[in-house]
Amino acid sequence: MLPTSGSTTRKLLLAFGALVALFTAASGFALARLVDIRDGSHELREAGARARDTLELATAVRDQYAHVAHTIILGNASHVRFHEESRARVEALTQKLREQAQDDEERAWVADIQRNGDALDRLYRDTLLPAVLAKDQAAVTSAHGHALELVSLIQSRADSLARRFDTSIGQFEEHVATVEHTSFRWALFLLGGATLFAVGVGIYIGNSVARPVARLSEGAARVARGDLDARIPEDDPGELGRLAARFNQMTEALRTHQAQLVQHEKLASVGRLAAGVAHEINNPLGVILGYVRILQRKAEGALAEDLRVVEEEAVRCQQIVEGLLDLSRPGHGPVEQVALREACEDVVARLRESERLGQVDVRVEGEATAWAQPPRLRQVLLNLVRNATEAAGDGGSVALHISRTKDGGASVAVSDSGPGVKPEDRPRLFEPFFTTRSTGTGLGLAVSQAIAEAHGGHIEADTGPLGGARFTLRLPPASPAREAMA
Repeated sequence: MLPTSGSTTRKLLLAFGALVALFTAASGFALARLVDIRDGSHELREAGARARDTLELATAVRDQYAHVAHTIILGNASHVRFHEESRARVEALTQKLREQAQDDEERAWVADIQRNGDALDRLYRDTLLPAVLAKDQAAVTSAHGHALELVSLIQSRADSLARRFDTSIGQFEEHVATVEHTSFRWALFLLGGATLFAVGVGIYIGNSVARPVARLSEGAARVARGDLDARIPEDDPGELGRLAARFNQMTEALRTHQAQLVQHEKLASVGRLAAGVAHEINNPLGVILGYVRILQRKAEGALAEDLRVVEEEAVRCQQIVEGLLDLSRPGHGPVEQVALREACEDVVARLRESERLGQVDVRVEGEATAWAQPPRLRQVLLNLVRNATEAAGDGGSVALHISRTKDGGASVAVSDSGPGVKPEDRPRLFEPFFTTRSTGTGLGLAVSQAIAEAHGGHIEADTGPLGGARFTLRLPPASPAREAMA
């Protein structure tokens, strides 16, 4: 029993009991709300997973149609394998959605997607592809229109599923938000008497959570505005510091991937342009050159000089067209093992025979082999060596250093003693039509990079040991598939 004389003791005991009761009630209430939030969060994750699967299905269908379109544009069967991969992905996602369907309507929508997907696959294999290979334009046009209809039906059903899942997500989010709001209000009411504890918790949260979260929020807002150079300080200990580090890594990766996507889109756009008009331009250019050369046999004096200028400009136009064609067909096909030193010496010898090296000292060092298409590889080496000799100028030096990389691949570094590349020009070196020379087409490096990437490699630019620019062609190691193709 409580003593009757110790009112202070009774107050302390009552206060302690009230505080204990308050914390017990708050804990019980919070626990019940946490269970509710957990259940809602679980349902939200499931709905989110279904929505993501639906969006992935829509993307996979677009990829499948893209390979149908590429088959029509290219006029060959080079995208059959890619179409099969996209189709397999559509099948897997459709099966997954079928298992996740929660009512008859959703199951009917998934069945429509499956049926139309099968029809699209049959149309591609049985009608469109044979028509493309047979050059039957009317059949191709008809099949393409039917394919568009099927893709539209699939997209419509996928959109319906996505809207259904988005509605479920909204309902779950609203429920979770309501539970969170109610929990916060009651917890604040029950814990209102524990002022010191609340103040201590507030100070801790302010120093340990709110400030780091605010910095993360500010960084995310900057990224949302397009500032991919945004960085967050990583000096906070614990998970938030590690989260800031991961955020910075993500932003850097996003910036790199965006730059790659922009470059690839530029090359793809130029390639589509080339595929559409290059052949048509080549024909009149050939006629112009033919007539100019015939007229040159009879022309004298100023007229002969004018015709020479016309010929030079027409040849320049032909070179631009050939560069565009190279961009549209960087090369995918059988490869063989190539001795890089022999290929480099052959390129140097050809340039020397054509008197394009002038008084430039060119040397080849090192040995290695790589799996590649020999004509395409020589085209890349020819572009790099020719650019290096033009940069070095008469009396300059060019060095080709061949080496084996740590991962089993190979590299060819072409260095020159020229003025080098300006830092502001480096990001644009491999853009189509970008050139620092008055007589260049701006396609050589872009074509070379496209060929290197088609081989699974790439070209890097930096400052070389001779003081000028250095362009390094890196080729990947051989794989069993590559060896089997040889």
